[in-house]
Amino acid sequence: MTVGALVLKMSMSLDGFTSGADGSDWMFRASTPDSAAWVTDTVASAAVHVFGRRTFESIAGFWSTATMPVAEAMNSVQKVVFTRTGFDPRALEAAAVWRDARVADGDLASEVTRLKAERDGVVLAQGGTTFCRSLVHADLVDEYRLVVLPVALGDGDALFAGLPRELDLELVSSTTFVGGAMANVYRPRR
Repeated sequence: MTVGALVLKMSMSLDGFTSGADGSDWMFRASTPDSAAWVTDTVASAAVHVFGRRTFESIAGFWSTATMPVAEAMNSVQKVVFTRTGFDPRALEAAAVWRDARVADGDLASEVTRLKAERDGVVLAQGGTTFCRSLVHADLVDEYRLVVLPVALGDGDALFAGLPRELDLELVSSTTFVGGAMANVYRPRR
């Protein structure tokens, strides 16, 4: 991937949902050492991690103290949190312990373009669905790293819901993991 590119990494079900209605552990059931290594490599490739506010508020406390192999990659680079509404005071406390986090509350396209221009590595977007869908709709994504898990949810949020126009993608690579998950890497055809 080129320097300064925005890479979007998401897990999704076979039927295209990035979150289910019941909040079950479906994203973790197919995890195996080979899929965990792929995720760690993807996360470690980032020069900066970008998140939507709700996802950041829900994960900051966990990652700031996590010790598994991917935690070093999550914790060692700057995090940029995109928000239109500000932080809940309870989340500020969790965010304060996750080093190198800052808030971007300006225009999404302008902020992302600036981040891409000032980085020597990839800008990695990891969630949540609403935030990542905004990146897709604004045509800011240079590469999609989509992990398709062997589960059908039947309902939930979808990354590509409500596209303003069709999105043609080129498959760059596909990796199948022991647990049945598949990582597909796509780039937009421009």
